[in-house]
Amino acid sequence: MNDIPQSPRRSMLYVPGDSLRKITKASTLPADTIILDLEDGVALSQKEAARATVRQALRELDFGTRERLVRINNINEALAQSDLTLTLEAQPDGYVIPKVESAEDLLAVSHFLDEQEKLQGWTLERIRLVAMIETARGVMNLREIAQATPRLDALVFGAEDYAASVGAVRTRENWETFYARSAVVTAAGAYNLQAIDLVFVGLDDQPGLEAECISGRQLGFIGKTLIHPGQIETANRIFAPDPKEVDQAQRLLAAFATHQQAGAGAFAYEGKMVDMPVIRTAQRLLARAEAITKEHNE
Repeated sequence: MNDIPQSPRRSMLYVPGDSLRKITKASTLPADTIILDLEDGVALSQKEAARATVRQALRELDFGTRERLVRINNINEALAQSDLTLTLEAQPDGYVIPKVESAEDLLAVSHFLDEQEKLQGWTLERIRLVAMIETARGVMNLREIAQATPRLDALVFGAEDYAASVGAVRTRENWETFYARSAVVTAAGAYNLQAIDLVFVGLDDQPGLEAECISGRQLGFIGKTLIHPGQIETANRIFAPDPKEVDQAQRLLAAFATHQQAGAGAFAYEGKMVDMPVIRTAQRLLARAEAITKEHNE
């Protein structure tokens, strides 16, 4: 992956691509990323109209600091090429590629974008990619997928399709997806990508949403895909370092600097032994807090 700055992506809200009214509302909401959906959120009979609506929204609406992504249809279907061709001219920030099962799925999109950016004279590799891991095959091929293209920023786990692909029964506790979620986080960590967690389908279950966000952050996810505006605040709050965490990390790094000057390696701090893995965790937390602050102050 290259050094192009990434969106914090604490909250990635799906919005049906065939509803300009909903997209207009979403452009004012505090989500980090708006995903204009041409796939599951749009009926087959409305695909063409949705492309036109998404193109219009990208051209005419002011999304402020929000990232603007387009989720296309399955790359192995004819619909996907039309999705790309008819929305690219409006220059979204990137594309979400569903049901990625191999590196070739991403390379097909990346090569198309390479050609178009050169043809249009646009900045090369500005248009980013986010890969959705939603099947057993996608999980098994994570190593190759994660290294497929320097355009790739993030891996998103999709639980419903994954469960269907392995015959699992969905439960509130999510144990049936634990291996796959962990695999996505591990691949993202290994190849310097962001890991984004599954959608929470319970629209009236705030405690369940909060618990799932907490468990996702504990696993290593940096954000969550969302299906309702009412979920944004919870995701933004839980997937951002809180002031106490920031203060603790700053004090820890100050203590680390002092011990380094004294020639000490590992040291005791507030009753715990501190070594480099702990320091790196604190550094990552502060970097993320800074990125979130910067994104929303621009």
